[in-house]
Amino acid sequence: MATYLVTGATGLIGRHFTPLVLDRDDTEHVTLLVREASVRRLERLVQSWPHPEKVTLVTGDLSADRLGLDDATREGLRGHVDHVVHLAALYDITADDDASVKANVDGTRHVVELAADVHAGCLHHVSSVAVAGDYAGVFTEDMFDVGQRLVTPYHRTKFEAERIVREQHDLPWRVYRPAIVVGHSETGEMDKIDGPYYFFSAIDRLTGLPNVPVVGPDIGDTNIVPVDYVAAALLELVTKDGLDGRAFHLVNPEPQPVATVYNAFAKAAGAPTIDVELGEGISRGIVGLARLIEYVPGATIARDAVLSRLGIPPVVLDTLTFPAVFASSETRRALVGSGVDVPPLERYAPALWRYWREHLDPFRARKHGPRGELDGRRIVITGASSGIGRATALRVAAEGGVPLLVARRKHELDEVRDEIVAAGGQASVYPADLTDEESVRKAVDAMLAEHDHIDMLVNNAGRSIRRSVKLSYDRFHDFERAMAINYFGAVRLILALLPHMTERKFGHIVNVSSIGVQGIAPRFSAYVASKAALDYFSKIVATETHGDGITFTTVHMPLVRTPMIRPTKIYDAFPTRSPEQAADMVVRALKHRPKHIGAPEGYLIQAAYTAAPRLVNAIAYEGYRVFPDSTAAGGTGTFNISKGDRNLSRAAAALVKLTRGFHW
Repeated sequence: MATYLVTGATGLIGRHFTPLVLDRDDTEHVTLLVREASVRRLERLVQSWPHPEKVTLVTGDLSADRLGLDDATREGLRGHVDHVVHLAALYDITADDDASVKANVDGTRHVVELAADVHAGCLHHVSSVAVAGDYAGVFTEDMFDVGQRLVTPYHRTKFEAERIVREQHDLPWRVYRPAIVVGHSETGEMDKIDGPYYFFSAIDRLTGLPNVPVVGPDIGDTNIVPVDYVAAALLELVTKDGLDGRAFHLVNPEPQPVATVYNAFAKAAGAPTIDVELGEGISRGIVGLARLIEYVPGATIARDAVLSRLGIPPVVLDTLTFPAVFASSETRRALVGSGVDVPPLERYAPALWRYWREHLDPFRARKHGPRGELDGRRIVITGASSGIGRATALRVAAEGGVPLLVARRKHELDEVRDEIVAAGGQASVYPADLTDEESVRKAVDAMLAEHDHIDMLVNNAGRSIRRSVKLSYDRFHDFERAMAINYFGAVRLILALLPHMTERKFGHIVNVSSIGVQGIAPRFSAYVASKAALDYFSKIVATETHGDGITFTTVHMPLVRTPMIRPTKIYDAFPTRSPEQAADMVVRALKHRPKHIGAPEGYLIQAAYTAAPRLVNAIAYEGYRVFPDSTAAGGTGTFNISKGDRNLSRAAAALVKLTRGFHW
């Protein structure tokens, strides 16, 4: 009967290797070293594995002195461990020196010390073919330090960790060097983006292209193995007698051309495949030219920008191929009769691709349902109880989206939700005061708890104040109130949702702004300024979230007949859009996600002010003169226009016609 101490049981290889060990009849007991932060996760895993009663969890930390284990724990292990299987490491080609050294070098040194202290029967160290570095030629299993250059912190620290194991003399050891490990060959299960997975997003973008013959360069070979092969082979080698003091390559016996690997995944994805490979000389020239381009000013920035959009770290390009060919004759000889063999990539590539699409695709949140761009989208709409917000919610629900309705008055939101449900749609209600941080936080927490994710946000709630500055000398609170809801309220909600959207690599925010921002609207210094603040906040934040897939649209909304404009009676004489027409603009912003949407008149006013600001200023002053402050705003109310009285002066009528939809 054998006993084991295993590190890294929560990792990809560990999650597949440990259940195999537990399922062996000759396994007496397995101790799993686990970080405190991962205890709960590992406990759940153990309960799903064979014979959980054989398992004991020991809390420790690879980076800590003596692994963080006290004397009592070590005494309990001493003389009772036949095999120490060291799987824990930082398997990340993009990691920096400090993180790699702490996990791979210091961690291995501490495990070696523990194995010697408890008098383990054998130390089994999982290394990597990365120790071969840039060695060109056949790299055999008995080779180690042959003067190779180690090109990344990962290569250097895996080499140093293996050196520590080889140079200790206190106990027997065995080393295992897997190639690039991908997901399970049957289920496709994988724990993170790594190796060829970095290129899946690029392949996915090619699926819309016609499958015409493609010519590609021969850029070299790689080596890929599925995790179930690695786990099964590792178990056979760990438990077989007479193999101490040797290294084993857990690799594909034959080098795999990058073009062949691409074709396997492209076929699974439905993307064009490479039908003809260029000759070695031409291919070498193309690769050399690509490297020379890096010295062109700005070329590296442009390259990295493209790679960033595809989720490909630049360092991955430098490690895409292996100069070495990894011999594995000793491994294959040791596995004879076990039934453990490497399956062909073409057979299991579809499983890897399906799992990636469903679980790992960093851009999967961007995909919508079959009914269109809004199908299945969770869309937060503020000011949803009436006007533009209500009309937008009805449209979103009609197109398969799920509006999350936000406003202060719950009973009015309930009415909108009931109307949507009666029409066969879905909606949820979240009463909130956008000027109160705690209220917003609770609403967002409730949304995420009930819906798991949020795709989009429509900042529609707002407060309009039409009052000349001469009547505002002692009304600073007008400016504060406008900013509180139009700017700070919207920003508060954006900041609450951005971490979630960033994590999902997708999000779209629509800000309902004003046509007044495109021109100069007299008497709207408080309102337009607050809208302009949100416009520029969004412009700047959009540059920072560009790589996270989060986009912004500003809708410069013309005058809409909503309850907000009702106190200003002169607007009864103005041509306005209906809430439904305004909702069309918002829905267009949600579907197509342009930078801005507005009315033609708004763009004309904006262009005119850019070209002739003095003239536009004079015209705006004329508007200020002929359209007085309303009595509600404290003005004279010279115009007292009701629905039955639409008589404007000629100057006023001309301005209304010239600036249709503008706020006067």
